[in-house]
Amino acid sequence: MTETVQGEIAGKVSAGADDGKARRNVMVLAAAQAIAGASPPMNMAVSALAGFSLLGQDKSLATVPITGFVLGTACGTVPAALLMRRVGRRAGLITGMLIGAIGGLIGAGAMGIGSFWTLCLATFLMGFASAFVQQFRFAAADTASAAFRPKAISLVLAGGIVAAILGPQAVIHTRDLIGPVPYAGAYLAAAAFLVTGALILIALDIPKPPAVQRSAAGRPLWQIARRPRFIIAVTCAISAYALMSLVMTAAPLAMVGHGHHQDTATLGIQWHVLAMFGPSFFTGSLIVRFGAERIIAIGLILLIGCALVALSGVSIAHFWLALVLLGVGWNFGFIGGTALVTETYEPVEKERVQALNDFLIFGFVAFASFMSGKLLVSGGWNTVNLSVLPIAVICLVGLGWLEIRARKRAMLDFRSP
Repeated sequence: MTETVQGEIAGKVSAGADDGKARRNVMVLAAAQAIAGASPPMNMAVSALAGFSLLGQDKSLATVPITGFVLGTACGTVPAALLMRRVGRRAGLITGMLIGAIGGLIGAGAMGIGSFWTLCLATFLMGFASAFVQQFRFAAADTASAAFRPKAISLVLAGGIVAAILGPQAVIHTRDLIGPVPYAGAYLAAAAFLVTGALILIALDIPKPPAVQRSAAGRPLWQIARRPRFIIAVTCAISAYALMSLVMTAAPLAMVGHGHHQDTATLGIQWHVLAMFGPSFFTGSLIVRFGAERIIAIGLILLIGCALVALSGVSIAHFWLALVLLGVGWNFGFIGGTALVTETYEPVEKERVQALNDFLIFGFVAFASFMSGKLLVSGGWNTVNLSVLPIAVICLVGLGWLEIRARKRAMLDFRSP
């Protein structure tokens, strides 16, 4: 397809953006995020402990169920994008929620039979569904104007505030629900939340892309992916999410290992997830006002602050403050990165670029969650947090280079006749 035709399609899509419809869709997606989005924090709060309880003397694989969850998310990114390109957002998202519910049922069964690897299969399926949950933020942008798009993405993620409370509290109240089978009740609750999320998504109103748009090839993916703006955006989003996963995955085990109660560890995750999604009410507005690059930079600085707090002590206050800083840093880094990525592609290219973006992010997040247990067992909590510092600094340097490059280009444009 020629660039002229692509431009016409992009213009029609932009002109047809209906912020009234976009706001309604944001409400539906935020509600689904609040309920179905409770599954990831539940997995983060319980799966390492559940895996720990099923292992023998070697506990170094305790975080593998969480790795399975994140790996499932990475593996689900491309199928999720392709399915929604074919059947539309609503049918695709509902399908993803139901796959996750099956995973929750398998997780409860795995705890019943005491099978560690069946538990990993369950968390993989729930992670696969999480790839569809991750598409909520892109779905919010589909019917939004360029001006409303960052706010739409941010407000959908704000639904995670409810998930932050609902998920960990559900773990506390349901993990021993099935008598002698620990944690089984938590996985059944996660399945119920995902089914409820599927029911909410029935109200979603995002039409399928027009046939001409679905058939448009756009630019080659490699051409988009090699652009410095795309590379920096994805690298920062990867780093924000992977570093968050690295620290968060190890935190419950580290807290219990330093003598704190399991409920204290679970509540720590709750405060962390609240911090992840709480700023979403204003992150989009901050991006519109100050630019995505500056908000990402603040997020990376907060991640450095998290590591420094964690390195300074192991009291409840140290753990909880570090987890709060970790959550806010993730919010600014990830939402900022997502907003920056949406500036790098045309509407006809969105599914492929979004799939590549999420595949790269969750591939690295899976590696980070796997390494989290290894680092914790071999080097301790301090080693986990020391790993944050060089990566965050490298990303800050990349953002600085991008800013300098943009200013030089602006000066050249200003001087040219």
